[in-house]
Amino acid sequence: MSPIVEDWGRIRYREAWDRQKEIFNALIDDRGAEVPSVPERVALVEHDPVYTLGFHGNADNLLASEERLRRLGAECIRIERGGDITYHGPGQLVVYPMLNIVRRGLGVKKYIELLESAVIELLQTYGIESSSNGDAIGVWLDWGKPTARKICAIGVKVSHGITMHGLALNVTTDLKAFSEINPCGFTDKGVTSIARELGSASESLFDEVKSRFVEILLRKLQ
Repeated sequence: MSPIVEDWGRIRYREAWDRQKEIFNALIDDRGAEVPSVPERVALVEHDPVYTLGFHGNADNLLASEERLRRLGAECIRIERGGDITYHGPGQLVVYPMLNIVRRGLGVKKYIELLESAVIELLQTYGIESSSNGDAIGVWLDWGKPTARKICAIGVKVSHGITMHGLALNVTTDLKAFSEINPCGFTDKGVTSIARELGSASESLFDEVKSRFVEILLRKLQ
């Protein structure tokens, strides 16, 4: 069965986090039911500027001071996902799948690979060649070269076979925001976006990417 897709629009991070936890906990409570009564969901989000740090992340990878963050209208929040530090902001497609991966026959590694493959397939529709790799979760361009740059960060939480958090794909994101951190803990690799790789961005690009990605993800979850 396909999960329900919900577009939460532009939303503050903490509000989306609270919504996720409510659905996540309900799915955990429902996981033993013969006939599930709580539907799985995939939430599509665009956040106000925020930096998030995974529970094992290194706080030293935040380069900006608290005063600098205030001037930027942002904050840094430590959360319960894997991964290090990343940025969320306007022009970035954030996807939060809240799924029962046990019922779907997936382990954590296979689930993350499924998310990566969905992004890679999406990027191919724009003529952008990308890949995952065994050393750093997410989707990259030119991995293994001096020009390596990350286009999609992935950080998930899985408990009792239920997922939350997810992926952040740079579509028309202002990439200057990443200069305030060592993205995902890397000091020697860049970041990029679909708009940068295409050399331009139409007004409809964000919505078009969102639509294409949902179609690909739902197909892979069947």
